[in-house]
Amino acid sequence: MSRIGKIPVKVPAGVKVSFQDELITVEGPKGKLTQKYHTVVSFVPTDGSIQVNRANDEKQTKAYHGLYRNLLNNMVIGVSTGFTRSLIITGVGYRAEVQGKILVMNLGYSNEVLVGIPEDLGVVTEPNGKLTVSGVDKQRVGEFASQIRKLRLPEPYKGKGIRYDDELIRRKVGKSGVK
Repeated sequence: MSRIGKIPVKVPAGVKVSFQDELITVEGPKGKLTQKYHTVVSFVPTDGSIQVNRANDEKQTKAYHGLYRNLLNNMVIGVSTGFTRSLIITGVGYRAEVQGKILVMNLGYSNEVLVGIPEDLGVVTEPNGKLTVSGVDKQRVGEFASQIRKLRLPEPYKGKGIRYDDELIRRKVGKSGVK
């Protein structure tokens, strides 16, 4: 049995989960998510939770077992509480602000960097250089945060750039001058 797949997914009150035509649909207070799934995995709803079962013990089926259990769990968490990813912008003159559905950033380039915010995500900026991306889909939140981080990767000498809130940048000592 898969270590992850055998754990039942708890469904909080106010969240509806349905399975039909190889499609998982999860609806909750924050939104609605859908995901296709493979037929070697089956879902058994019980009181307040859902158990994920597999048809056989083939290697690929075992992989699907854990995968779809985690995808279902992330969907339930997303529509009930949502996901957030925080970024910190460090550098002299580096800043970001949200103007409508556009994120405007000054990152040390000659022009401002403009990034369109997807419809299903929200971005909040704070004056201390903190940027928070939030949404119901864990994958979309992480992907958009990654795209923002790529605009100015953190550098190891002065620590300038965009980094995740929980990321640690290993600092390097610069070259010594000739004496």
